[in-house]
Amino acid sequence: MRRLSIPEDVTGLELDKAVRQELQSLPKTLADDVAKNLVMVARLLDEDAPRAYEHAKVALRLASRVGAVREAAGFAAYHTEKYQEALAEFRTARRMSGRPDLWPVMADCERGMGRPERALAMAGEPEVQRLDKAGQVEMRLVAAGARRDLGQPDAAVVTLQSPELASTAVHPWTARLRYAYADALLEVGREEDAREWFAKAVEADHEGLTDASDRLAELDGIEFTDALDPDSEEIEGDAADEVEEDAEAAAEVSGADFTDEDDPAVDDDEEEDEDGDEPRA
Repeated sequence: MRRLSIPEDVTGLELDKAVRQELQSLPKTLADDVAKNLVMVARLLDEDAPRAYEHAKVALRLASRVGAVREAAGFAAYHTEKYQEALAEFRTARRMSGRPDLWPVMADCERGMGRPERALAMAGEPEVQRLDKAGQVEMRLVAAGARRDLGQPDAAVVTLQSPELASTAVHPWTARLRYAYADALLEVGREEDAREWFAKAVEADHEGLTDASDRLAELDGIEFTDALDPDSEEIEGDAADEVEEDAEAAAEVSGADFTDEDDPAVDDDEEEDEDGDEPRA
């Protein structure tokens, strides 16, 4: 089996205590290898999902009977849009652990596989009542997304309306909930309300989880220029050239040399001289 490169600073001790306890059922050397690959999955999941998926597959081959490994493999597949594979891993992990918290992401896998009606059915299952507040909010987000998948944007707006949305308290899920509500409002044509909720999402999004600030600026008609965009540099260069050309033209006009022929005042003076009048001091 091909081994993947792992930085020397990765020890495996970075994992949660509960995960490390699950790995204690393995021989120590094997447990260390699995732990290091799981750490790499967590590190790479958001910035390089394909590489995270490779590390998850290694861990899965080494320890397929560990629930935490199946869960990590599920999230790695989910982030690479392998929804059928992700759902299978999540189901296995849920059977092994008995925990309900994977229910919302399992429903979202159904959406990813083009089955929003299945996701809605899962949102109505008793299993949802076993979720903590964060899990219930996540389930609400998935259900609203399923409504929009089905072409029911008004129903999506209603689905997101909840005590959690109305609360002024800020939780880890607050920004995403407010953002989803703003986006749903925008789809049904309620632009002013959408702007208000994008602004509220910005207030709660301390970690930059959404692009609410960009969406708000877009509604306000503000355009940002990417300093690293070569196209924007070309536009700026053209504008600078135009300014330079205008400056040169202005300089030519201000420095022009008028001859006596062009100056009517000189003509008048010359005529007076010819009549014998003394020139004016």
